Formats: sequence, structure tokens, C-alpha cells
Amino acid sequence: MTNYDRLAAINYAQKWALGHNPEFYHFSGIGGDCSNFVSQCLLAGGGKMNYDKIWGWYYIDLNHRSPSWTSVEQLKRFLISNNKPGPFGEMRAINHLEIGDIIQLRQNPERFNHSVIITKIDANEIYVCTHSDDALNRPLSSYVYLEIAGIHIVGINE
Repeated sequence: MTNYDRLAAINYAQKWALGHNPEFYHFSGIGGDCSNFVSQCLLAGGGKMNYDKIWGWYYIDLNHRSPSWTSVEQLKRFLISNNKPGPFGEMRAINHLEIGDIIQLRQNPERFNHSVIITKIDANEIYVCTHSDDALNRPLSSYVYLEIAGIHIVGINE
């Protein structure tokens, strides 16, 4: 296991929050770009891609990527169950998260549908970056949601 570089992840998030890295397809027009963006941040923080076709976490191009790279639910499933190469984490209460950790929101009755990365924690406010509804250091308290889930990134499996 190696350490997750939280500062590298949030530096990437802040650099690309209001723009789009041309090395990655932008999914906003076809289902949303939030988990793609968060996956890029995790990669920048030292995340190692896992090329397993079924259980992996990887991006090669638009047509060659894992569901966990771009899907909110699949990303959570990968992170909390991964014991092979790539980032891994654990579910935590929001008040036990750190910068570089992931928050997912359920904004509709059916499912969790939005991923954000924590870029700043100041007193009682958490600030996040995300895509789809592009945001740079947006207060978490400004979101409307039915349920919230926190994923603490523990480290990176080799």
C-alpha cells in the first residue's frame, strides 16, 4: 500500500474544476461528468489504475473504461471493496472526512447521482469541487440532497 497524496488530488481538482482536461472525455452531455472528474482527482493523488474488465477502475478512452470510472454507484462500490491495485476507502460520517475524500449525494429518490471531492474544510463548512454542475470550492451546504455518503480514501493498493 502507498499513501494517497491528498494535496495532489485537490490541486488537480482546483485546476480542472471549471475546465476539462483534454486527456479525458467530457461526459456532461451523456449522463454526467462528476465521477469521471473525481476519478481523475484520485488518479492525480496517486491512484493506480486497475485494468480488470469487470471489477477494475481504469480509463483508456471513451470506449475503453471501467463502469467504476464514470458511475457514481460503481465508483463507491469499487472504492469500498477494492483489495487489488488502485485506490481504496471506507465509508465514514461526514464529520470524519478529510480533504481529498469523496462525498456522494442522492438528489433523487432512486439512487445516488452526484460525486464531489473535498478541497477545503473550514470551521463548520466543507468545500468541494466537481463537474456536471462545475464547481470550484463550492460550499457543501449549498447543495440540496436527500441523502449523503462519505468515502474516506485510506490509500492506494499496489
